[in-house]
Amino acid sequence: MDEPAKGTERAKRGYEGSDISVGRLFAFAGGVAGLVIFGVVASAVVFRFFVRHQPLGPPASPFENVRPLPPQPRLQTEASEDLKRYRTDQDKILNGYGWVDQNAGTMRIPIDQAMDILLKNGCPVRTTTPVEGGKAEASEPGAKPASRQPALAGVGAEGKK
Repeated sequence: MDEPAKGTERAKRGYEGSDISVGRLFAFAGGVAGLVIFGVVASAVVFRFFVRHQPLGPPASPFENVRPLPPQPRLQTEASEDLKRYRTDQDKILNGYGWVDQNAGTMRIPIDQAMDILLKNGCPVRTTTPVEGGKAEASEPGAKPASRQPALAGVGAEGKK
């Protein structure tokens, strides 16, 4: 190996004694500069070639919409404003009166009032009523039940046959 032995003059200096070749340094810098200049010239030639052979037509007017819109669905551009508008609309529906189906006579009432009515009257319960033959048949969903317990077929008021 080329390592200096301890105690020699080269090891005592702490650096290499021979100089770099200045000619080689300038040749390398000239080569890098030549490659950069060649790249710029080649890019200019290619650009001019494409400008001549593929014209883009007249420049677009800045006042007309030249870019077509993408197909549906489009992304939200103002998501926070959309959310605020949605919540406002839902609050109006929940806290106001309105028609659900005007032909059927179904209306919407405020949610607080609906909860109060539900607490007063309780939840509607669907009961089953007996039919001849022992099969039970569900009553109408809007019909009021006579009692909250289903009736038994063939059992009298006292619970005896």
